[in-house]
Amino acid sequence: MKNTPVLKHGFMAALAVAALGLALGCGPAKQKAEATTLDSGAEVVPVETALVRRQPLAVTKSYIGSLEGESQANIVAKISERITALHGSVGQYVPKGRTIISLDKSGATSQYFQAEANYKNAEKNLQRMQALLAEGAISQQLLDGTQTAFDVAKANFEAARSAVELVSPISGVITALTVNLGDLSQPGAVLATVADIHRMKVIFSINEADVRQITPGQSVEIWSEGGSERRVQGKIVQISRSADVRSRSFEIKALFANTADQWYRPGMFCKVAVKISPRDNALVVPAAAIFSDGLTSKVYKVVDGRAIPQTVVTGISDGTHVEILQGLQDQEQVVTTGTTNLRDSSLVAVTTAGR
Repeated sequence: MKNTPVLKHGFMAALAVAALGLALGCGPAKQKAEATTLDSGAEVVPVETALVRRQPLAVTKSYIGSLEGESQANIVAKISERITALHGSVGQYVPKGRTIISLDKSGATSQYFQAEANYKNAEKNLQRMQALLAEGAISQQLLDGTQTAFDVAKANFEAARSAVELVSPISGVITALTVNLGDLSQPGAVLATVADIHRMKVIFSINEADVRQITPGQSVEIWSEGGSERRVQGKIVQISRSADVRSRSFEIKALFANTADQWYRPGMFCKVAVKISPRDNALVVPAAAIFSDGLTSKVYKVVDGRAIPQTVVTGISDGTHVEILQGLQDQEQVVTTGTTNLRDSSLVAVTTAGR
């Protein structure tokens, strides 16, 4: 019997169906690695996709900062004299008003003993005049003059004493002692530093482009290279209103509570992470979905099983997601993996659909 055209065409169709079944039976790994060819001859590219969606987004930038105590004071020499005593050591807690360093009271520049003698003499005169006034032997005007002389002598003595008995103006920990017993102090030199390290201040600089994107009260994250597991949260409390004339950067201050073991100390360097340009409800796509044709940013949208190139205008990126300003709508589907094998209107088979 001769083969009729109908039988011949039926045989060829069956053969095509068998070949397609064999191709589909090669397993998921084969389908992902190679494009699949339909019986019509069209090539289908396996891709992974994600949905365009809205979510919070921010760019996180890191800066180098230096640490100080929230309250911190330098003990500064007023006169040049030998150091006769050190009343504390680094790491020691001292209350406000405690003497930390003593200078030679009998030195050439010290007026301590003279001021002390004048004060004691003025005090005796005042007591004598008060007794005479009580007896009616002198006038109130004479007593007032004696009181004034006493007040002046007392102020001079306190000034002379403060020059040789250097006290801490705040309660805190001695974080630095820059002198030794017997050293000669120099006027204006910092001899010691006291800081309250329960709460710390970090000071860092930020460029003029980013300073407009942060606000007082904004949260920051602080950590150091040697103690990255001791990350702490802080808040920006001060933003400089003018830039440094040399660096053109703006000084930022943030406060944070120190760790329980007081890991962070004044003088340390640390890193500060700041969220720049935070968006509460940004339209985003995965960064992997974005590609460039050399001129513009694009994505492939999946529409009716085909990949359609779409030009987009992008905004900020956190490295994982990219903000879309123009070109896409919420819940549209874009290709994230497999874009290199795509052309305009390529047929696609979605192997993994992201949410």
